[in-house]
Amino acid sequence: MSGATTRGVLFVHSSPRALCPHIEWAAGNVLGRRVSLDWTDQPAGASVLRAELSWTGPQGTGAKLASGLRGWAHLRYEVTEEASPGADGSRWSHTPGLGIFHAATDVHGNVVVPEDRIRSVLEHADPRQMRDALDLALGTAWDAELEPFRYAGAGAPVRWLHEVG
Repeated sequence: MSGATTRGVLFVHSSPRALCPHIEWAAGNVLGRRVSLDWTDQPAGASVLRAELSWTGPQGTGAKLASGLRGWAHLRYEVTEEASPGADGSRWSHTPGLGIFHAATDVHGNVVVPEDRIRSVLEHADPRQMRDALDLALGTAWDAELEPFRYAGAGAPVRWLHEVG
């Protein structure tokens, strides 16, 4: 593939054991190679596992990974993609109850809310609606649900995969 290369991380925060091989297959399908993750117990959830995969590939790989995992019941995950020439960074967050959330990110991983979205909220919303609209734009509900799973994963092993060719 031609074009800019970027890198990112797939964080599987919680997965039932039965889904683990399917997640590896889906990630491998996107990355074009076999993926074998180091699954560890997820202390924040009963009978679920967690894993992380650092990857390098063409722009858009993060979106493909997020789409490849979307919709599986009982799966919590995040995908990050760093900014690269001509493309902003991105983060996708998924929970069973909320579905998927996407946001552009800056070089530090902070969510970037577009100016027009903020202007629209300021123009059309009362203070309560403004807070709700900004919470949605920032993915606050996804962060609240995923935070206990993120914290529980501190110090987990990470494996780097590099795009070849």
